[in-house]
Amino acid sequence: MGWAVCPIRFAKEGDRFFIGQSAVRRRPIISGADLAPSLSRGGPRQPPFLRCLPAAFPSPRRSCSAAMFVSDCRREFYDVIVSQRVLLLVASDVDALCACKILQALFQCDHVPYTLVPVSGWQELETAFLEHKDQFKYFVFINCGANVDLLEILQPEEDTVFFVCDSHRPINVVNVYNDTQIKLLVKQDDDLDVPAYDDIFRDDEDEEEDSENESDGSEPSEKRRRFEEDVIERTMKRRQRREWEARRREILFDYEQYEYHGTSSAMVMFDLAWMMSKDLNDMLWWAIVGLTDQWVQDKITQMKYVTDIGILQRHVSRHNHRNEDEENSLSIDCMRIAFEYDLRLALYQHWSLYESLCNTSYTSASLKLWSVQGQKRLQEFLADMGLPLKQVKQKFNSMDMSLKENLREMIEESASKFGMKDLRVQTFSIHFGFKNKFSASDIVYAAVSLMENVEKEGPEAANFIKALDSLSRGNLDKLHQGLNLAKKQLRAIHQTIASCICTNLVISQGPFLYCSLMETKNKRCKLLPLIMAAPMDVEQGTVIMVGIPPETESSDKKNFFGRAFEKAADSTNSRTLHNHFDMSIIELKTEDRSKFLDALISLLS
Repeated sequence: MGWAVCPIRFAKEGDRFFIGQSAVRRRPIISGADLAPSLSRGGPRQPPFLRCLPAAFPSPRRSCSAAMFVSDCRREFYDVIVSQRVLLLVASDVDALCACKILQALFQCDHVPYTLVPVSGWQELETAFLEHKDQFKYFVFINCGANVDLLEILQPEEDTVFFVCDSHRPINVVNVYNDTQIKLLVKQDDDLDVPAYDDIFRDDEDEEEDSENESDGSEPSEKRRRFEEDVIERTMKRRQRREWEARRREILFDYEQYEYHGTSSAMVMFDLAWMMSKDLNDMLWWAIVGLTDQWVQDKITQMKYVTDIGILQRHVSRHNHRNEDEENSLSIDCMRIAFEYDLRLALYQHWSLYESLCNTSYTSASLKLWSVQGQKRLQEFLADMGLPLKQVKQKFNSMDMSLKENLREMIEESASKFGMKDLRVQTFSIHFGFKNKFSASDIVYAAVSLMENVEKEGPEAANFIKALDSLSRGNLDKLHQGLNLAKKQLRAIHQTIASCICTNLVISQGPFLYCSLMETKNKRCKLLPLIMAAPMDVEQGTVIMVGIPPETESSDKKNFFGRAFEKAADSTNSRTLHNHFDMSIIELKTEDRSKFLDALISLLS
């Protein structure tokens, strides 16, 4: 069976209307209004788990108190959908692309009919579901859907089943404890810290005791005594309920305070293929790229990255063990994966070493290359390695072999003198036949650039499909196109950041930095989170804001801005739109920006 991509189509008729480039339904989205409200509707309400609970809080449909994670992906997931038509809803990130490629390969082996729909936000997700809900019973969400109450947002029929493979954390507690329609494909080793069922859900019994069945022959004094006991008992129940509700709010606040990421979805899908004995070298490579995307995008800790690298390294040795024989090392089915220690420099093997040093965020920030002093430090760094400028400014492939042979050792030795102790990183590389070699990070940069390309206008799904195709070894032309595009984007990012810093566009707001790194002389800058804002839609007068946690050696990669944005918007009635799968990204009316930032300052101070 082939596969089809259905781009989202919007219309002005029926029950939809336009907001920017997306369409949403006119009717309220219930819980969705808490997460993706219209810009014209007065800002996001506080989500249900942070509001005061009603007298009776309904618990999710479930039959036991155990969390509803799929323990056997083959039996509980794949065997269920292998004979069904399936709709894949895939987020626009590289990890999701890789997970999708692995699942597509499995579907192709077993002739599973499916439709693929790329989604970049909650509005597109809801629109895609509305368009296809009558045609499908089984839906697979990849890197979307875990951190919201899907049943409230999408209002599916009772026989609809959602399989959710999403690395976003924390997972919504209603999704966790629903045993009928939500099936979570999550690696069991992840430290999820989900609250116990009895701490957050309660099946209410009638608090009002029926006193009408009392005997007519009872004495008045006996009735009075029973009435007093009943009043005392109800008072105690109400007090216990208030205490339980307060404890519940505290538990949920601690659980949902930070946003972070768990195991790569591509690794979860590769584990499925491995359990089914259908894992191929291509699938293993996609799992590696999915994990590398999490590391490149700074979504996971170094410890998590190294741990998962070790897991994948065992699979690499299993699939590529014949490579130990040098005579056969050049080709095994024209593809070979190898573990190696490489440099933390973006695209340096497809660029010049000088350009890579200047446009890699790690080296640029460490050397402060936006300043004159930083440029001098770069020259000193190159001189310390004994590398002439003529060599480092030409393409890496054209450098003298005598320099390239010992380049990594030379750079690592000099980097430690300049405070760059983490310039060496564990990674994997891939060889296609005799000529083409790429590192996992090369693939990530290329795929990201293709997905985010704004140079050519066309269908919204076109970039997604091009990025998806670039992951296949038969589409090296698209991969090289992505690499060239990635170089342009890295240069643009470096120039934009340098401009922000040099023109003092970053403003210190006390508990955080806003928009640019202005106060570079302030020693607290490295410890402060950053909020970046940029125009989103000039006609509608909106800006997009991104909350970035501080980067420290002990950083746990948890982001608190998602909840902070919700509370700040709620307290100021700011008109906001939560349309991104990452809650730390928000759209805001331009005229509401000042009061929104004031609320954030007050909240975080």
